[in-house]
Amino acid sequence: MFEKNLHIISCSINNERTLLAVSFCQYTEEERATQLLQSVSKYLTLLIEIHPINNVRVLKAVDSCVRVQFLYPVEGRNTSRESRLLLVSEDKYIEQFDIHVVAEEEHKVVIQKSGQLPRAKVVDDLVWAQWDMMEQRLFYIVPKESKSTLRCVQFYPEENFSSILESHLDIAVNDTQLKLVNFGYDSCQDQDVASKSLNLQVFTSKAGGLCMCCSLVSDIPHEIIYSIYFLHKGYNKTFTVSLERAESHKLKEVAFMNLDYYVAAYLPGQFLHLLNIQHPDMLCYSLFLTGEDARIDMLQNCSIRSPWVSAVLDCNAGSLYHVSISDSALLQLLQKSKRDCERLAALHCALLYFEHTEDLEMQIIRWISENLSTCHSFDPIQEFIIASLYCRMCLETQNLDKLLPYTSLHDWIGAVPGVICATDIISLPVLEFQNSKGFWEKLNSNLESVKYAEPRLHYHSKVLRREWRNLSEEREERRTTAYLRNIFENAKKVLSHLDTWDSEARLVPLFEEEDYQQQLLMGLMVAQLKDHLMRHLQYVGKKKIDQIVLDYVANLLNLVHRIMKEVWRRYQLHSCIFCFDERGSAAEFAVFHIMSRILEAANGMCMPLPPGFHTLHLGLGVRCLPLHTLLHYIDNGILQLTETCVRKLLKDLDDTEQNEKLKFSIVMRLPEALGQKVRQYWNHPINANLIARKYVKLLLEKLGNRQVCIHMKNKTM
Repeated sequence: MFEKNLHIISCSINNERTLLAVSFCQYTEEERATQLLQSVSKYLTLLIEIHPINNVRVLKAVDSCVRVQFLYPVEGRNTSRESRLLLVSEDKYIEQFDIHVVAEEEHKVVIQKSGQLPRAKVVDDLVWAQWDMMEQRLFYIVPKESKSTLRCVQFYPEENFSSILESHLDIAVNDTQLKLVNFGYDSCQDQDVASKSLNLQVFTSKAGGLCMCCSLVSDIPHEIIYSIYFLHKGYNKTFTVSLERAESHKLKEVAFMNLDYYVAAYLPGQFLHLLNIQHPDMLCYSLFLTGEDARIDMLQNCSIRSPWVSAVLDCNAGSLYHVSISDSALLQLLQKSKRDCERLAALHCALLYFEHTEDLEMQIIRWISENLSTCHSFDPIQEFIIASLYCRMCLETQNLDKLLPYTSLHDWIGAVPGVICATDIISLPVLEFQNSKGFWEKLNSNLESVKYAEPRLHYHSKVLRREWRNLSEEREERRTTAYLRNIFENAKKVLSHLDTWDSEARLVPLFEEEDYQQQLLMGLMVAQLKDHLMRHLQYVGKKKIDQIVLDYVANLLNLVHRIMKEVWRRYQLHSCIFCFDERGSAAEFAVFHIMSRILEAANGMCMPLPPGFHTLHLGLGVRCLPLHTLLHYIDNGILQLTETCVRKLLKDLDDTEQNEKLKFSIVMRLPEALGQKVRQYWNHPINANLIARKYVKLLLEKLGNRQVCIHMKNKTM
């Protein structure tokens, strides 16, 4: 220590810990006035050699405040003979110093004494700047005509830097004083600047998201306004929040936190708004919390900043915290929420933010089974399946997240209580780079997808549904065509990709049986999803796309089976439920209801179900429903007659009057092809009479057709 009682403005140490840069205030205004030191510069910036001590060089002696920041272009570089230092001046410019050092005996390092240090101007005339220490990026804003311009400089390991991004902004930035973010914290200056400029910060995400967050001034008391510019999507959202318990003396500016997949807008004691960066188009995927739900105990009534992803700095106490979303708290919120918007946002966050674990899936499935009738604006089964598939598959291949659906909703017209949102289209950023990797490559991919109408890139089942219906109606005529043979070959590949079900999984008696309709749907989904991906992922290769598609459909079937397994375990059903001589229990009826909702969800998304699902569903229906309700379900397509279940029903039930009525009603509703297979298992006069009547009817129809043909021939003669 060579000075005492210094007011340090900024300091930074180089990567090798051999050099220290420090900027400090030599005299206050009062000291100048009393000691007549007007000729002495107020601020001094020094470069100090640590080994040996006290070799000092003056970099700046000025009356304007200076911040210092060493660059760390390569992590763990210990043998470099050159360090680079950024100097950020209150006079609105940033320059870079190149510092060459020489190693002496006993590991001492000294600066080369060759005159002035080489330096280069990085940016001039800026009004706001933010340093990204993890990725070595400098974001800054310069006023340009009527609009401001956001730019970014990327610093590279090869000792150079380049401007890489430019985005025009429609916000007015106060240019009376420079505002700096992540260049250290000076309480006196920062509080003074904060009162005169925008609270603005830029966040990036691993998936190529680029957001600019800023709080705006409202003319209405107790109203908070802030905007999130989703630059990678081409629009911004401005939120107006009316505070429930407004206490003006406690109100502070909104703090923004970077959680990678989410950006959080936080006003202590008032609200916590988690905004989805990847899918910000619908508000139902952003979670708005108030009251105790929005409380962050360690960050109450303090000034905070987010210097990098998942980190928060308490500026008053100087404490750095790691911040993340709690999965247990999120599940509690999911269970107690009364609004659909909160339920959907919490469910979406739980499925896409956290790594999939069996315990998390089990708790979500349990919540779904208990809340099937409470969610009105979305289907929780559909959301669980689609979001889970999206999360599992999109990690495999780049850009797959832009092609697979991430939600079961096409739009959402609801509102978040207490929040007004306005959306505006903004111009996309311009990237100036060649062959950049990592974040910049992903950002460029996001921008390209926006240019080419992103919503149309996501796979949709509309065409699949139409083709499935057409083939189902024409199955007898086209069954032997090469096209259909290829479809069923696809289905066989999917079934071969299914996980081997262990003894516990076989707790659910799903039969691996022939199911023409479901295999047709499986094969069609494979074919159409493959065509969709081939149009946009040609560079991946056909073999890889084939694997992705088969995994996608197989995972879909496994997810349905996972739901069934958890429901089966919860209601403690045994596997031998196909005994039709007794009525079903309350637990079986509950499972039947859940299976009906799974079927409804599958029909809504036109997705296939595991082999044997309809057999199990029909078996539970026979045990649980009164006859008139059972027949109503069959007539309306909720229950589908399968060969396995009908054959067992005809063979196992004795011919009491009630059972005869049940069997006759079922047999009368059988499709002709299925009826010819299973009627032989019911040796009863009613069945024999029915077979005879159908046979006579068939003969009459053939005779009638023959007479028509003879009549037509006579007429032509």
